[in-house]
Amino acid sequence: MIHESLSIFQCTFDVFLSFRGVDTQKNFTDYLYTALIQAGIHTFRDDESIERGKNIKDEIEKKILDESKIFIAVFSKNYASSTWCLDELVKILEHKNSSQHYVLPVFYDADPTQVKNQAGGYAEAFYKHEESFKSEKDRLQRWRAALKQVADLGGMVLQVRYIIIIIIIIIIIYIYLYKLQFSHTNISFLIYMS
Repeated sequence: MIHESLSIFQCTFDVFLSFRGVDTQKNFTDYLYTALIQAGIHTFRDDESIERGKNIKDEIEKKILDESKIFIAVFSKNYASSTWCLDELVKILEHKNSSQHYVLPVFYDADPTQVKNQAGGYAEAFYKHEESFKSEKDRLQRWRAALKQVADLGGMVLQVRYIIIIIIIIIIIYIYLYKLQFSHTNISFLIYMS
């Protein structure tokens, strides 16, 4: 139990950004990433944080499981069309369910109810996935369950200017990191005392 609690403090990254590059990389996610970096929050995004020559899938799984404290999943209209994003989301939520890690969903040009119920563009994406992954029904089910779970987490729906949302996200991250630091101090004290 203590090992699990302390592992979050050994993370390389404060934040792991999960997003569909085609939809958000050159707008909201780029602004968010820049703001996080400028605020001193060490942030991972897969387009520049993985060394050349490394296995991308293995490296991202390592960043999720071992190296990140907070996960921000940016849901966009085409997020569900990416099997990469869906697999990443499943890993993030599996890790969240077994640790102290925090997941913050941000709905950018995506309605949380459509994400949860796989309606609209998400329904279209799953129609195609069902055709392509007929023999992998378990994988499809994990994707659906992950989308339902993340939509219930209470995230942020982008309806205002980016800067306001980015400021709120940074504040949430600082509060969470502060709580972790406070929690870590108490854990360390208890370990020392015993």
